[in-house]
Amino acid sequence: MSAFEPFESFGDLEEVAKGLTSPDSSVRRLAVIEIAETASPDAVEYLASAISDAASDVRFQAVRALGEFDGPIVAEALVKGIVDCDPDVAGASAESLAEIRDPEAGPALLPLVSHDSAFVRASIFRSLKALRIPESLGPAVAALGDPDPAVRVQSVGVIGYLKRVESLPSLIGAARDANPDVRLAAINALAFARNAAAAQAASDALKDSEWQVRAAAAEAIAKIGLTSAVSAVRTVLSDDYWQVRQKALQSLGKLKARDAVADIVPLLDAQLPSLRKEAAAALGDIADPRAREALTARVTDPDPDVRKTIVWALGQLNAA
Repeated sequence: MSAFEPFESFGDLEEVAKGLTSPDSSVRRLAVIEIAETASPDAVEYLASAISDAASDVRFQAVRALGEFDGPIVAEALVKGIVDCDPDVAGASAESLAEIRDPEAGPALLPLVSHDSAFVRASIFRSLKALRIPESLGPAVAALGDPDPAVRVQSVGVIGYLKRVESLPSLIGAARDANPDVRLAAINALAFARNAAAAQAASDALKDSEWQVRAAAAEAIAKIGLTSAVSAVRTVLSDDYWQVRQKALQSLGKLKARDAVADIVPLLDAQLPSLRKEAAAALGDIADPRAREALTARVTDPDPDVRKTIVWALGQLNAA
């Protein structure tokens, strides 16, 4: 994981590590930097020991340096850092923990999912997400009831990354969470489940009060890939937010929704060029002959990208 060039020998590392015993914290901090620059696996033990240094700037440098390494020993050190009394050290530990990819680090992280601090709980779930270990599923599902929305967001991420069908009811429930960030995370996570229940949950989310959730729902429906949701997507082509309309157009194109052609055509005259372009692209993806006249009438669109997309769409119709 390290971007540094290693020193030539282990002897160099041992010599540099002597600086960790200096009474001067600035010397100890410099030693941490130099140890990390060796990029040697043996550097981890020295960096881990610096997590207990009396000076917060040394601890801070140590947890940052550990972000360049991976494995259970690194995780064990960083879980000490994440509960540090100095918020900067704790924050840097959280960022370094998020870089860990070794599933064997799981046992060091799992005990902290019930820590008193919401910051710690959220950070641990954020780290567990990338590990994708089965043991994290139960705690993540339980954390959907956590009082802190940041914890719920990160626990949804764990569930989504594991992509277990049995967790689908939990994600559907999270899609109705009181917090919009949790709902957004849940809708994004639902995309892995290509079944009617997931499609229905995403369709329901098209009525969400937050446009970001509606946009994510439109996108998720295309990933789920069930045409049963087409009628719901058509309803948001008139959404107040162009971002939602754009995602709806993309979704309808990917789903090749022929029933939506008449709803898409008016967006060829949208004020925003990006929407006109997406409308033309969707009609090209659908390749329904009924769109030919509308596309042909707009080949002189003032925007060059829109014109190019219209020509492409007409080519798709001709090839169909």
